[in-house]
Amino acid sequence: MPIRDARDAVAVTALYLRWLGYLDTRSAPRALPSAVRITARGMLAQVDPALRHTTPRDIECLWLTAMTGAGDTPPACAFFSLAGYTAPARALADTLAVPLFTLDLTGTPQPVNSAADELVATGA
Repeated sequence: MPIRDARDAVAVTALYLRWLGYLDTRSAPRALPSAVRITARGMLAQVDPALRHTTPRDIECLWLTAMTGAGDTPPACAFFSLAGYTAPARALADTLAVPLFTLDLTGTPQPVNSAADELVATGA
C-alpha cells in the first residue's frame, strides 16, 4: 500500500504489526500532536508521519509510556517514522532496545536498528 498521507502510514504500520503477530491492533485513544499510537496486546507502537526526523524525546516518551502502562509486564514498544531518525535518537533507541523502522513511500517498513531486526525475526 503506497503511503500518500498520515492515514496510509498508520494503516501500513497496523498491517505490519499484524504480520508480526500482534493481531488486535487499534489506535490508542489519546491523540498526539503529530503522531499516532497503535496498541495491541503486548505492543505499543508510535507512527510519526511528519517530514521531520524523529528526536530522542520522541523515543523516550514512547518508551516511558510503554514502561508505565502495564503493571508487571510492560508491553514492547516500536517506533515507525516516515522521515527517519536523528543520530541521537538512534543511539537512545539502541540503549533502550526500542525497535526503529522507517516507512518508505511504497509502504514497506524497513528495520533501522538491531532491536527492529530482532523483532522481525521473532515476531510477537
